[in-house]
Amino acid sequence: MPDQEETKLALIAAVQLPSVSDVEFESSLAELRELAKTLGFAVVETFVQKRAGFDKTAYLGVGKRQEIRAFVDGEADDPQQPGAGSRIDVLFVDHEISPSQARNLELEVGCQVMDRTMVILEIFHRNARSRAARAQVEIARLGYMAPRLREAAKLAGPQGRQRSGLGGRGAGESHTEMDRRKIRDRIAELQLEITAMDVERKTQRARRQDRQGLASVALVGYTNAGKSTLMRALTGSEVLVANKLFATLDTTVRALYPESVPRVLVSDTVGFIKNLPHGLVASFKSTLEEALDASLLLHVIDASDPGFERQLEVTDKVLGEIGAQAVPRLRVFNKIDHVGDEAQQEERAAALRAQYPDCIVMSARRPDEIATLRQTIIAFFQQDRVEAELFLPWSAQQLRGQIYASCEVLAERADGDGAFFRVRGESSAIDALREQFGQIKGW
Repeated sequence: MPDQEETKLALIAAVQLPSVSDVEFESSLAELRELAKTLGFAVVETFVQKRAGFDKTAYLGVGKRQEIRAFVDGEADDPQQPGAGSRIDVLFVDHEISPSQARNLELEVGCQVMDRTMVILEIFHRNARSRAARAQVEIARLGYMAPRLREAAKLAGPQGRQRSGLGGRGAGESHTEMDRRKIRDRIAELQLEITAMDVERKTQRARRQDRQGLASVALVGYTNAGKSTLMRALTGSEVLVANKLFATLDTTVRALYPESVPRVLVSDTVGFIKNLPHGLVASFKSTLEEALDASLLLHVIDASDPGFERQLEVTDKVLGEIGAQAVPRLRVFNKIDHVGDEAQQEERAAALRAQYPDCIVMSARRPDEIATLRQTIIAFFQQDRVEAELFLPWSAQQLRGQIYASCEVLAERADGDGAFFRVRGESSAIDALREQFGQIKGW
């Protein structure tokens, strides 16, 4: 990789197949530009080509490969074009390609080539912080490498295929077979580590959920839909908010602020992305399991993205793969403030509400709309709550805090024997208090 202190320049190349619409194609290219930005590259030019299929030898057709080489060499038709003739560090390809295609393309265009999957894996590798996330990333990277070793060995020639038996003969393994076996062993080792960490995380989550009056919400959705900004607004926490994809991979959990009854924990999960490598979906299952444990999912969607319906499809598909499709879900169309002027915003909001009647259309940067969302979340958890009256004798007033922690106190009155609390809460929480206090007057 180039020196971190230098300005790193990149090109993007993509083939548009007949089955891909112009809107979907442009959206994918825009996303790849954001991925490149996350890696620290400035994209100076994009090369696109419409073809019935990918070139089997080098992904792009001969003419397009020559056009890119001319740009890299400074022989473009417009020499004043930004980036033309500058040192291009890498060509990003908006598909997953084979090692032989990547190698042939590198030789012809004169710079390093990274396919979309490699870009995502590199971002995940850089941004993973916790032990679990790092282990999951390593599994995904090893899974990406394993099927490519045999083809890479062909490119290396006889040296890459020689036997490791005595004198190069006998029943020894080839270098490729040894590497593949080492990868399988390492993946197995990492999976055991992740299993142990999963048990620990599930125990911690169970402890949280066993507390009286506790509820949980998970933010899910497409990366860069504004989940972290929404998380920050709902919880009042200093969650990292960065204008780049996959700014963080580790799940963050904070309490809804101001605190409510019941106390609600909000978790921000890793964002989804178009064409997310399947290996990453599997590897990050434990990260996304916060969504499985949640009582409510906030499905955050970028209302300003003309391809938002594709976002819905991607998120629904991934949630289905991890078994979270049965969890109650609230669609939150965020970033409505990014849609033109006020009249255009109102028009878009009305259209979204007509298409998705139970959705919320908002901006995470508008306090009044955050307050509305907060009340919607609280109402969800209060919908099955019951009202009752609890009596607490004066001799046990030290237990008042438990009432306020477990229930919403609607009214309080007193007489000579003690205090009466009109409360709303979960039946189980009220029953537990009744048993503890020993004297309850029905409401």
